Amino acid sequence: MKAMILAAGRGERMRPLTDDTPKPLLEVGGRALIEHHVEALVAAGFRELVINHARLGHLIEARLGDGSRYGAAIRYSAEGDTPLDTGGGIYKALKLLGTGAFVVVNADVWTDFDYAALRSRRPVAAHLVLVPNPPHHPAGDFGLLDGLVRDELQGRHTYAGIGVYDPDLFKDSVPGAFPLAPLIRTAARRGEVTGELYSGTWIDVGTPQRLSLLQASCAPGR
Repeated sequence: MKAMILAAGRGERMRPLTDDTPKPLLEVGGRALIEHHVEALVAAGFRELVINHARLGHLIEARLGDGSRYGAAIRYSAEGDTPLDTGGGIYKALKLLGTGAFVVVNADVWTDFDYAALRSRRPVAAHLVLVPNPPHHPAGDFGLLDGLVRDELQGRHTYAGIGVYDPDLFKDSVPGAFPLAPLIRTAARRGEVTGELYSGTWIDVGTPQRLSLLQASCAPGR
């Protein structure tokens, strides 16, 4: 099974930190955010990785190279200066991801989730990892009932930015920029999206304040 790391976001909420540095290259504990994901995926048995990027993406390629020093083989899906949103970015990378189910991870989350748990997942359309709603996202994204993701339920949880997707989820898509969520919601209404709730460490590193708190928590001696 291959894995894709989404690294094409512009990081507007992270400015000025992202004026000259892609958000995935911001550092925590002396390593870039994206490096932590690469290392965790390799430790979980994922050796073939795909990374998309947009503005300043050449810096990501320069940092990670072909992945060999991490024990991985990395291929890149370059989107130019204008990112294709989550759905469009995955769709563009499908030719690199192959015909089977693949894992997708957002580069800007911090978690101790064990990616190895996803290796056996073969969903009809998708399998999502959900987390309890953080303070900055109290409404959540999706409901979960008996292992199925439900769009219409109350008591929603937040999508962790971690999931397994079957290429058929994108069979009616066309090239260009488009979000992923509408595809998930449509498939969920057909009962084709499974999910799990993860209550371990998970942080959306989306603002300078949350990054600073995370960096402080990972400082030596903490």
